[in-house]
Amino acid sequence: MKHGKKIKASNNNRDNRIDYGVILPVFLLCLIGLLSLYVALSHDPNHPSVVRGVGMQAIWYIVGSIAIVVIMHLNSKWIWKLTPYLYGFGLIVMGLLLKFYDRNLAQSTGSKNWFSFGSLTFQPAELMKIAYILMMALIVTKHNTQMKERTLKSDFWLIAKMLIVTLPVLALIMAQDDFGTMLVFLAIFGGVFLMSGISWRIIVPVIALAVIVGAGTIFLVTTEGGRDLLYKIGFKSYQFARIDSWLDPFHDTTGMSYQPAQGLLAIGTGGLLGKGFNVSNIYVPVRESDMIFTVIGENFGFIGGAFVIFLYFILIYRMIRVCFDTNNEFYAYIASGLIMMLLFHVFENIGANIGLLPLTGIPLPFISQGGSSILGNMIGIGLILSMRYQNEAPAKTSRR
Repeated sequence: MKHGKKIKASNNNRDNRIDYGVILPVFLLCLIGLLSLYVALSHDPNHPSVVRGVGMQAIWYIVGSIAIVVIMHLNSKWIWKLTPYLYGFGLIVMGLLLKFYDRNLAQSTGSKNWFSFGSLTFQPAELMKIAYILMMALIVTKHNTQMKERTLKSDFWLIAKMLIVTLPVLALIMAQDDFGTMLVFLAIFGGVFLMSGISWRIIVPVIALAVIVGAGTIFLVTTEGGRDLLYKIGFKSYQFARIDSWLDPFHDTTGMSYQPAQGLLAIGTGGLLGKGFNVSNIYVPVRESDMIFTVIGENFGFIGGAFVIFLYFILIYRMIRVCFDTNNEFYAYIASGLIMMLLFHVFENIGANIGLLPLTGIPLPFISQGGSSILGNMIGIGLILSMRYQNEAPAKTSRR
């Protein structure tokens, strides 16, 4: 009888260490992803098999769930030891991509960011985001441990270390002509930078400089002379075409503006409650990936879109709670990077779908089609869950 009580108590302790507030919104987002993908592929005349597309997505969800369970059981010491190897391996793979990228996808998307293994494609940058977050967290934690007294000199030294880790990644991303992914890495850098304890005497000028650069870039891309200058420093024609489509989605509905214009029409005709599940009267090209939110808007209207945004809000809120509750500084910086990664993905994808931002090819987390994106996001959730799971374990062991 006592043995049975011990087993029951052990199971209860394990359940208390699992953050269901993180798991539930992720599960619902994955379910919405499967339904949305089914609708998108069902009304896509260019897609060969709806069953295969939805089935592969489900398999990636299962693989990602297994990754969550495995990572959740890794403590911070193991993650700390593995981080430099994961970062180094990621750089090697990203370097190999420059030579062995998928030529067909590069021709259609303008970016050299995909490996191809037969019919299976994979984007290494999605997993590199996780390795980069871990490496940034390690660098900042180690620096703060060594520097007991914070000074401007030590803060500048920390920034130098962060740039040493960041610049090789950005160089490889730029060589792949993947501007959208580069913005994600910059967002992660910004999140960890703000949380690293660097003095506001440095942060405020950096933010001011970023605002000036951003305003200057907008001025350059909207003027003829500015575009000539940007051409000379490496900007591509398709990038300017995306900006033109953002500024006026209906200026060239037979060309580059066709996709964003159709997306706006699809969301607009959904109204408040939508047209109903699996009803699609407006064709949107490549709807299953970065335009998947148009499916939600057309089928379930404003209410459905707001519900999806609410789920992301709950997930990010729970991630922030974990960030504040953990007693591990390394974990806290990992959580900061993951929160910024997820937040930027959601903001950019939905913003692009509703016309607030230009299209950059950023997928909607847990919903858009793509195995590498799903796996990367699931690994991030596994790291968040491990923070609660491992953080609770020592306290319960001590009480026993």
